[in-house]
Amino acid sequence: MTMRTLLAIAVLAATVIVPAAPAPAASCGTPRVPGAEHQESAHVADLSTAGGHTDPADWAGLTPASLPAPAAVPGIQIDGYFPDTSTGNTNHGWNHDSQFVLRMPDRWNGGLVVSGAPGVREQYANDRAISDWVLAKGYAFASTDKGNTGATFYTDGRRPGDALAEWNFRVTQLTLAAKAAVAHRYCGPVRRTIATGLSNGGYLVRWQLENHPELFDGGVDWEGTLWTDRTNLLTFLPPALRAYPDADAMHAAGFPAGSEFLWDYHHKYYWDLTQRIYRTEFDPAYTGAEADYDYASRPASVHRAVERISLTGRIGKPLLTLHGTLDVLLPISLDSDVYARMVHDAGRDRLFRYYRVEGGNHVDGLFEAFPDSVRPLTPCHRSAFTALESWLGAHVPPPASRTIPREGDVLTTCHL
Repeated sequence: MTMRTLLAIAVLAATVIVPAAPAPAASCGTPRVPGAEHQESAHVADLSTAGGHTDPADWAGLTPASLPAPAAVPGIQIDGYFPDTSTGNTNHGWNHDSQFVLRMPDRWNGGLVVSGAPGVREQYANDRAISDWVLAKGYAFASTDKGNTGATFYTDGRRPGDALAEWNFRVTQLTLAAKAAVAHRYCGPVRRTIATGLSNGGYLVRWQLENHPELFDGGVDWEGTLWTDRTNLLTFLPPALRAYPDADAMHAAGFPAGSEFLWDYHHKYYWDLTQRIYRTEFDPAYTGAEADYDYASRPASVHRAVERISLTGRIGKPLLTLHGTLDVLLPISLDSDVYARMVHDAGRDRLFRYYRVEGGNHVDGLFEAFPDSVRPLTPCHRSAFTALESWLGAHVPPPASRTIPREGDVLTTCHL
């Protein structure tokens, strides 16, 4: 099946309304995933993480440990990979990047959810946070490792920025292929496609809705990474490395007051590593200390590499963004606050809602360590996803953009 045919299926799918509840689906057999170099398919009794067809190490720490157990969902799972030359992903002993997972429940609601991995994780990273929940609602679910993985992902590609640019291509590729495979499985086209993801996965949602809105009906961006030539990881992490632990200097660098209890952990495990691997991706010639890095003064070639993958705010389909006010990896004032202004400046406010979540941190795994100070974003993602469904299906606009206070049972509820 050609890319043009796949694109035609995608455009047709965007015009049809999804049924309110999943029903037993017709089956035209286990499909091939178009373009896949290798795939392995199986009908399993439980597609959720409880069923074991996943890699728990890939999603460790991304959700609260006390998150309620998922419902069992029978269906077909396809694991495979697209042609690629890099070999960082060792899942299944394949030693082959561009791996994906596609899950298709027996009871299908007509929809497809597509996601890319957060951080530099692999294709199963969203299984506990996203896949479990959307499968229980009847959606098919597809996720990609983004084409390269791990802390040395920057070794992929021939020029600076290539590895990260591949992330966007791989999400587009998987979306097209998954639409065709799901259409074959259920004997009819996908009737709604939603992009969603967290951190780097949230960046991918933003980029797809800006650059390939024809493939999607909408998206939910969970604290997406901001890439622009003026504001990005390389502009706000070096000031943190220089300022820590001076509170006044940290606040001046954009790290929120009240987040001080999170700084030591992030200083040990996140800031330096994150700065170093992304700086190496875009600026491998730099040889100084990461704390001394000055993105603004670097050669024009570095800025061009970042501009290739930068965001514009020109979304073409509805997008809901949520971001925690205590995020100290991607501080909200330097990330989603900026992106919200970009969407406004691009004249796309009618397609956008922005929810600042009081007490939210970058990873929900810290909730148990600081239950009185941190709230998990997983319930807020689910509320935002549900609001998007109502917006797309019943044409009920989501609540206005606002800051969501920390109140009630934050493990299970989040009122937008």
